Amino acid sequence: MGAVDTEFVLNRMSGIANLIYNVMPTKEIAGYVLFALVFLMAAIVYKLGFAKKLRSLQNVVIYTFLFLGCLILTFLALFLPVVEGLIVAALILIIYRVRRMNEHKEDSVA
Repeated sequence: MGAVDTEFVLNRMSGIANLIYNVMPTKEIAGYVLFALVFLMAAIVYKLGFAKKLRSLQNVVIYTFLFLGCLILTFLALFLPVVEGLIVAALILIIYRVRRMNEHKEDSVA
């Protein structure tokens, strides 16, 4: 792959993926960092929005499949705004949780 091809690919990447690939010392490390970020954000979104109290073995199964799904999402995150979407989803779920906790506190005081 020539310098022109590499520059073309880097210019087509999504915002955060491009930032990670430009900041990291090697492309291999950048790939692992992008995967870790996708997995971390997906786990946060799952925990905030969908998680229920489960036994530990069930949690292991859930997070194993989340891990495998994030492998696919990482490939998509190179050219699509997957990380950005997960950040927005996490922020919305955090706002929802905070408002719900505040309403619960007001109801218990009254």
